[in-house]
Amino acid sequence: MEAEPLKIRLELSAQAEKYARADAPREVRLMAARGALPLPPLELATVLFALMHDADAEVKSRARDSLECLPDGVLGAVLGGPAHPALLDHLARTFRDEEARLEPIALNPATADATVAFLASLHLKKIVDIVAGNQERLLRCPAIVDALGDNPLTGRSVIDRILSFLGMDEESDADATVDPESMGDDEARAALVAVLGEDFAAHAETLLAESADGATTDSGNLYNLIQNMSVFQKIKLGRMGNREARGLLVRDRNKIVAIAAVTSPKITDNELISIAQSRNVCDDVIRIIANNRDVTRNYNVKLALATNPKTPQGMAMKYVNYLQDKDLRMLMKSKDVPSAVSTHARRILTRKGKI
Repeated sequence: MEAEPLKIRLELSAQAEKYARADAPREVRLMAARGALPLPPLELATVLFALMHDADAEVKSRARDSLECLPDGVLGAVLGGPAHPALLDHLARTFRDEEARLEPIALNPATADATVAFLASLHLKKIVDIVAGNQERLLRCPAIVDALGDNPLTGRSVIDRILSFLGMDEESDADATVDPESMGDDEARAALVAVLGEDFAAHAETLLAESADGATTDSGNLYNLIQNMSVFQKIKLGRMGNREARGLLVRDRNKIVAIAAVTSPKITDNELISIAQSRNVCDDVIRIIANNRDVTRNYNVKLALATNPKTPQGMAMKYVNYLQDKDLRMLMKSKDVPSAVSTHARRILTRKGKI
């Protein structure tokens, strides 16, 4: 059974309404659909948008063409004005490749959160920066954070800003980190409920059930639990949860979630070595590890970064310089790394007179 179309209620002046009424003569609606009406820009655009939903196919087609071809002076007043959210959404999708026209929509408080989430998914850097700078929208609409996390143009500075907005930056972590090992069972359970919300209260014990070696007693259950979490809950758990949770979240498709996990103040060197070896994490996670001077003092991290094909080539070659001869020989013969990396390993061994 098909869902009924969503009804949109548009407010028009009496003068504008006479052109858009369903019972207006067809000739009047066709004339109005051409866009030559003595109306202010916002009302003109709203009439054309209403006529786009007319029962008559010719009226609909002409109204759409007229709306999308309005002069810049008229359209500018609509994009940045108190237009109906449905009209702004239509224009956002119509002009999805035109950054100059999308900018006022992204800044417009009348724009719906769902439209802003759509804008956050576009490969337009300025639009991404505008959306990421609106703290109020980010906090009330997880879908926007989700879209930003999937967008390759969302850089580390933007992600750090989002984590700060969410209270998940390093400064707040110092006081807010949930460490089950340092608490009694009841206290730890209450803390995790506070982090994840009441919906997950029944599952808090699963998250706390770590054995001596750090593995959870039921990783499948934890995986299923995480799949049902909102992006905000994943970010919080990545920062404050246990090792098993971080191990799953660092591989999340949303890079904001993954970065929250890999930059957790609780993460250990052994976890970072394992992540640096992984081919199932996003490039941003590898870059964070490779740019961390404290972490890369560890030889095993250097080795993992040099041998992981996910590591950016320039970074991989940098860490090849620190490898022992036996690892250079292994790397020289490897078919899994870029040829430039294996060639660099061979060059070092040749210079040492080891081959």
